[in-house]
Amino acid sequence: MTQIDTSVPHSARIWNYWLGGKDNYPVDEAAGDAYTAVFPGIVTIARGSRAFLGRTIRHLVQEAGVRQFLDVGTGLPTVDNTHEVAQRLAPESRVVYVDNDPLVLAHARALLTSTPEGATAYEPISLYEPERIIEAAGKTLDLTRPTALILSGILGHVSDYDEARDLVRRLLAGLPSGSFLSLNEGSRGTDPAYERAQDAYNETGAVPYFLRPVERIEAFFEGLELVEPGVVSVPLWHPEPGASTEAIGQHGGLGRKP
Repeated sequence: MTQIDTSVPHSARIWNYWLGGKDNYPVDEAAGDAYTAVFPGIVTIARGSRAFLGRTIRHLVQEAGVRQFLDVGTGLPTVDNTHEVAQRLAPESRVVYVDNDPLVLAHARALLTSTPEGATAYEPISLYEPERIIEAAGKTLDLTRPTALILSGILGHVSDYDEARDLVRRLLAGLPSGSFLSLNEGSRGTDPAYERAQDAYNETGAVPYFLRPVERIEAFFEGLELVEPGVVSVPLWHPEPGASTEAIGQHGGLGRKP
């Protein structure tokens, strides 16, 4: 059994706390509350990122006919995980989750529920091993058929930008024509208060997360055909009727591999 250290805050548990989840401890709540005291908008960013993910999955299932999903850097299970959104609309959908965080592994059983018609699997592999990820995904997914690669708030943990772009390229290289990339990341240029809070958090010794200018987020989609409206602040991507469309420091998009 993996030993989980509950004496120090953990970024995945803090994110889970902001999303309203239950898989966190007082130390995570304290760290999350300290961050929100400086920048209350982080909860809006966390939930905006999650809502964007759900909308892209619904678009992929309903508009693009995608039935296979590779979710890398999954994070802790919360509400509306990838397989739940996809299988609600298309029960035959197949989903592979990838995350090598022992904390996520300990909770992975929550990700392995599935409709009888579909399938879910969990692979404990590092983002830094893209070829291993593709090989493992092929045990559950038919990688001759279009597959949606999901990278939701994970690349900011890769400090070297060129390395982050290379990881995206190598993952997409293992997927066939007609596959998609759903990606969203913390951004610079929209909310200076968020940038100050995140920069200060990164200096605490916690696992850092680097915000990037929007044009650098756009470059992750190089070679792909962007679905309208392109890379935008996540509330502006196919918003639900009546939902807020106020821009936040989280940008994302959906691109198709030709």
